[in-house]
Amino acid sequence: MTAESAPALPLAGIRVIDVATVIAAPYCATLLGEFGADVLKVEHPVGGDALRRFGTPSQRGDTLTWLSEARNKRSVTIDLHRPEGVAVFKQLIAQSDVLCENFRPGTLEKWGLGWEVLHELNPGLIMLRVTGYGQTGPYKDRPGFARVAHAVGGIAYLAGMPRGTPVTPGSTTLGDYMTGLYGCLGVLLALRHRDRTGQGQYVDAALYESVFRCTDELAPAYGMYGIVRERHGPSHNDFACPHGHFPTKDGKWVAISCATDKLFARLALAMGRPELASSSTYGEQKTRLEHRHDVNEIVRDWCGSLTRDEVLDRCYETGTPAGPLNNIADIFGDRQFHARRNLMAVDVPDTGETVIVPSTIPKLSETPGSLRSLGPKLGEHTTEVLTELLGMDEQQIAELRQKRVI
Repeated sequence: MTAESAPALPLAGIRVIDVATVIAAPYCATLLGEFGADVLKVEHPVGGDALRRFGTPSQRGDTLTWLSEARNKRSVTIDLHRPEGVAVFKQLIAQSDVLCENFRPGTLEKWGLGWEVLHELNPGLIMLRVTGYGQTGPYKDRPGFARVAHAVGGIAYLAGMPRGTPVTPGSTTLGDYMTGLYGCLGVLLALRHRDRTGQGQYVDAALYESVFRCTDELAPAYGMYGIVRERHGPSHNDFACPHGHFPTKDGKWVAISCATDKLFARLALAMGRPELASSSTYGEQKTRLEHRHDVNEIVRDWCGSLTRDEVLDRCYETGTPAGPLNNIADIFGDRQFHARRNLMAVDVPDTGETVIVPSTIPKLSETPGSLRSLGPKLGEHTTEVLTELLGMDEQQIAELRQKRVI
């Protein structure tokens, strides 16, 4: 399929201004950009987004995190602390569809760029506002970070060994990515509403709320029965058993999940002990839960007698749900990741560097997303955007540079 015959991406024609920093709101803008939106990354002329210095340094002077997460964006430098910068920003807002920001509540208002001002300027504007605790409530002015959101939202308490120190659930930035996803959903819903009414709106996304929304029956179980879930370590046995992580003979780990009696029967067959799935032993989930420690010990002993590959091969042969606990080296060698093209190698201009990054998801059958460029240099597209969108000439741009507005 040639570029000329390829269908337009779903968000082609949508312009997004990303004035946020680090991960959550910028991740939303990145997702929109992967599916065709023109994303303008507005940064301070000195230093730019802090994400440029977050992670492993690249040869270009920023970081691999920046190159991966700021993909498909055009960098425009504007100092919003200066009246001239605010004026330029407003001109861009007038020609845009979506604004992503994550300053503390009241910051944009202090600069004369609050929702009321921007909505009046562009009634169709959709504004994503990401903060730690939302735009309302007694905590709204507190600083928000994903690690704190994991704690407040209820998942950090559950991560770790029983009676041990709670540990980081997944990664320290999980809540940022989750909120970016919810923010993206909110923006798409708001775009749909605007298609019908012509009216924009703002999306109020809080880090802790994104985390809390992913806690299955935590709330109803406490509300109805006063149950406070505690840390279970690698095996979570409230609903199913065995259901956890088990070490293997070669020092690796596997995940096994037997959510039904039929699945446990498959595991028993894989272990060469089909009698374990009889009604007189552990064939019923209720019995397994009552004797969870014994069941887990049996599975742990079996896994510990074999290598990871041997355990997984036997599970796969019987249809038992199981998988390896992959580190990134495992992922790079995993056939499924390669078959689905989950890893993409992209050249960084002017450096000779090739960076491998996660590819775009979800996979659409007719209009899949695209990765057109990695994170841009600071201010790389300032002249291009001001000329293209605002019609500024060389002299006007030079004057703004001289005043350090851009």
